[in-house]
Amino acid sequence: MKKELILILLIFISGFGFTQTPEAISNLQHQIAIAKDDTIRINQQAFLCLLYRLGNSDSSLFYGEQALIAARKINYVKGEVLALSFMSITLVQMGNLPKALETAFNAIEIAKANGLKNYEGALNAIGEAYIVLKDYPKALSYLREQNSLSEANGNIEPMGYGEKDMAIVFEQMNQLDSAIFYDQKALKTFQKINREEPQLYEILGNVKMKSGNKAEALNLYQKCLDVSLKNNERRTSSSAYIKLALLYKDINQTDSAIYYAKKGLEESKLISQKQTIQEAASLLSGLYEGRDIKESMQYLKIADTYKDSLFGANNLQSIQTLIAQTEERQKEIAEAKVKYQNKLKQYGLIGALAVLLIIALFLYRNNRRKQKSNKVLATALDNLKATQSQLIQSEKMASLGELTAGIAHEIQNPLNFVNNFSEVSNELIDEMKEELEKGNYDDAKEIADDVKQNLEKINHHGKRADAIVKGMLQHSRSSSGQKKMTDINALCDEYLRLSYHGLRAKDKSFNAKFEMDFDDSLPKINVVPQDIGRVILNLINNAFYAVNERKKINESGYEPTIWVSTKRVNDKIEISVKDNGTGIPEKIKDKIFQPFFTTKPTGSGTGLGLSLSYDIVKAHGGEIKVESKENEGTEFKIVLPII
Repeated sequence: MKKELILILLIFISGFGFTQTPEAISNLQHQIAIAKDDTIRINQQAFLCLLYRLGNSDSSLFYGEQALIAARKINYVKGEVLALSFMSITLVQMGNLPKALETAFNAIEIAKANGLKNYEGALNAIGEAYIVLKDYPKALSYLREQNSLSEANGNIEPMGYGEKDMAIVFEQMNQLDSAIFYDQKALKTFQKINREEPQLYEILGNVKMKSGNKAEALNLYQKCLDVSLKNNERRTSSSAYIKLALLYKDINQTDSAIYYAKKGLEESKLISQKQTIQEAASLLSGLYEGRDIKESMQYLKIADTYKDSLFGANNLQSIQTLIAQTEERQKEIAEAKVKYQNKLKQYGLIGALAVLLIIALFLYRNNRRKQKSNKVLATALDNLKATQSQLIQSEKMASLGELTAGIAHEIQNPLNFVNNFSEVSNELIDEMKEELEKGNYDDAKEIADDVKQNLEKINHHGKRADAIVKGMLQHSRSSSGQKKMTDINALCDEYLRLSYHGLRAKDKSFNAKFEMDFDDSLPKINVVPQDIGRVILNLINNAFYAVNERKKINESGYEPTIWVSTKRVNDKIEISVKDNGTGIPEKIKDKIFQPFFTTKPTGSGTGLGLSLSYDIVKAHGGEIKVESKENEGTEFKIVLPII
């Protein structure tokens, strides 16, 4: 496993509020012992610092110091920020607010100077410090910044702790609806990582107490205590004991109040948590006031000592001085940043002006050159357009020639019928005259009936020839661009046969099998029939060419075949022209629709057939697709909309 992946895994598993169970501690200590990488060991020591804050503040600071020293030794800035951030949380818990704030501000400054964003712990520590100092607006400011950073980093658990601390702030400000909102929000956040945070029950208990619902408050405090003891979290269990003591004092159960207050004091001392030590001692002093004045005074002395440690004049002065220095330093950094940005803007403006001047000179020189070359290019363009027009006309004439050859072959068939039936009719008339001269009127009538049938056949095949001629004339004209409702099946059938006979007329040795599969349910569609006919003819001609080329190889058992089919696909018609010819090489498949590109020998094609076909289909709102395998065959599909 790579080092960076291990670090990410550690952060994910350990989280921001790792539960202090013997198994968790033992696992981290074992990982530290076997760690082969310094950065991994430093991260594990930092997380032990965070873990131990819940039940052993001295051990927490010990591992934090170890991580800090090791990180600075190898210049591992990320580990240094992590250690400082976690130590600042423990220092707040211990009531050393000046040192906690100094450590947290230091972590943030180092992180920002190195472009790091792993200082959520430091922001949380500052927020909790301001909660202790009852400066709630500043506490909310830092806690919200912490949550924004956690969200940006994708760290779920720090978000939960930020939301939990905001619930504490609003509860202490007596904004109970907001307190409940953030408490529930934190509960949902912790559920995502399957963590039960006991302090959330304490906050709700405080809300219930302030709402006068002492029974529910008692249940919530007890649940907070149970979860804290199960997770070995003395930080929360000490507070839960004190809340229970206050509740029992409120309902005049002094013995129970004293019991829970003493338990809270014991737990607080184990983790050196000054705030709860002061709260428990002050509570016990009041509880013993009417019972044992000596005990009351003893606890009062403890409470005053820790109160002075937390909120004494010297302590508050140190905090104010530190905050003032930090704010001044941040102000200086901001001013320096503005000055630096202004300088960058000035340099950028000068640089931009220089670049613009160079570009202007360059453009002027190029413009002079372009004016000279434009005349040459204009002449070349005129020549190119003329050549292109000639080539397009050549392609059209080639297409027309192939079509005309097919039509000539097709028209020969009805003309043969006309000639044959004319000759037979002449003979029958001669016979009819003879029978009339003999007086055989019945036989003459029969001969007359035969003549009539022959004349009907002559008329029928004459009309066939007339239709073929009209079709030839219609195709030979330039397209008018007029669309009309067209039977696609009939169009495909007509051009398939004309293409085949046209090729047979040019090359008597040419022979290929063709099959048709037309969808009889196709509706007529609005197209320019001459243009779509040209596309179909071009694809069929190419297919016959491909199978004929493969036939020349003399493969054993090869039968040249093309398939022409139509079908409806939703609101579109698909025309398929498939062959088992030579196929298209993969390397040129992308080029076949380019103008003037052809694989045929010089003089056999202009390379405009597929290009023109592509343009015609596109102009009809359709598309043309190709699938091909070399030496196996090709399939072209024309897809046209049903309008």
